Amino acid sequence: VQLVESGGGSVEAGGSLRLSCTAFGYTFSRYCMCWFRQAPGKEREGVAGIDTDGSTRYADSVKGRFTISKDNAKDTLYLQMNSLKPEDSAMYYCAALRPGRPWLSPLKVDQYDYWGQGTQVTVS
Repeated sequence: VQLVESGGGSVEAGGSLRLSCTAFGYTFSRYCMCWFRQAPGKEREGVAGIDTDGSTRYADSVKGRFTISKDNAKDTLYLQMNSLKPEDSAMYYCAALRPGRPWLSPLKVDQYDYWGQGTQVTVS
């Protein structure tokens, strides 16, 4: 299982970015997935998660601004980020839960089994 993020970059406050996470080596549609972020000196936090049936969970800090989605045909997870704020600056990671495990804590780090290497988002 391999996850590869892309789409990060630098943007001004109020701008938008769309992150992508492409999966390799497994049946993408069977996995619950999540976007996390980690700023320097801070713990990794869950941003948005999506179940195999498409149901979603969001952190309060991003509700109404970020949208998680997936394209099973392309084995790709997305995070559309609008109205970006400087406090959204962080390394963003995608993560996947191994099938068969319950999706009990969608935004918790220890819920997930597989991780990408991250993509940097900087908002100024």
